Amino acid sequence: MVRIISMASSIRPSLSTFRFSSSSRFGLPLSSFTPSRNLVFSPLASAVPQSQLFGLRAAKPLRGDVNSTGVASSAGNAAQASTSAAHESALEWVKKDKRRMLHVVYRVGDLDRTIKFYTECLGMKLLRKRDIPEEKYTNAFLGYGPEDSHFVIELTYNYGVDKYDIGTGFGHFGIAVDDVAKTVELIKAKGGKVTREPGPVKGGNTVIAFIEDPDGYKFELLERGPTPEPLCQVMLRVGDLDRSINFYEQAFGMELLRKRDNPEYKVL
Repeated sequence: MVRIISMASSIRPSLSTFRFSSSSRFGLPLSSFTPSRNLVFSPLASAVPQSQLFGLRAAKPLRGDVNSTGVASSAGNAAQASTSAAHESALEWVKKDKRRMLHVVYRVGDLDRTIKFYTECLGMKLLRKRDIPEEKYTNAFLGYGPEDSHFVIELTYNYGVDKYDIGTGFGHFGIAVDDVAKTVELIKAKGGKVTREPGPVKGGNTVIAFIEDPDGYKFELLERGPTPEPLCQVMLRVGDLDRSINFYEQAFGMELLRKRDNPEYKVL
């Protein structure tokens, strides 16, 4: 699922690529977004101060053109009415659609240090590592299960670069854990940074905490029961919420799950 937060500020993306699976794999470079956009991938139960919260889910049937407010055009409606057979065909296509988020790519200044933090503090597994000396970078893939069935983090270390400006476009990753307080204590013992102590989310019962990895990337810990995919969300910010929703629905077949407005958290 994808959660999108609207922010009326100048935002620079810090991540490199989101990759989806399909008949032919393709990446979505964040450079293709305007600097004022930001997104979040997450389950429905996240709880950070945010204005206008959305969830989207793949995959949705193909439909007519939709404008920025989500209203189908008359031309699109007419086309749908006259092509019921094509619509049924589209529904069958969606049932067979196996697209999913594969991994997210971002850069770190010390690969071994980050691998150590993710495996010892967050319980991830190092799935594979590759060095590309001719292009002067090294990749490491980490996650909670095999790449063919789980969302994976791909870390990139560029030779000689030990620090990056994360910017304001990236929000956080969300990780589901059995015991938030216990996880936070482990992170503290390993020298990790805790930016929000464990406690219930405002207006709810879900226990959460926020931490940062050695490069400053933020993680939200969410207390939940056993789940097949602990790495359950990526949060990004966008400058035009309707435009972003339209893009994810039309380009990737995702479905709008819910919308929430939190004016008390408005960013001035």
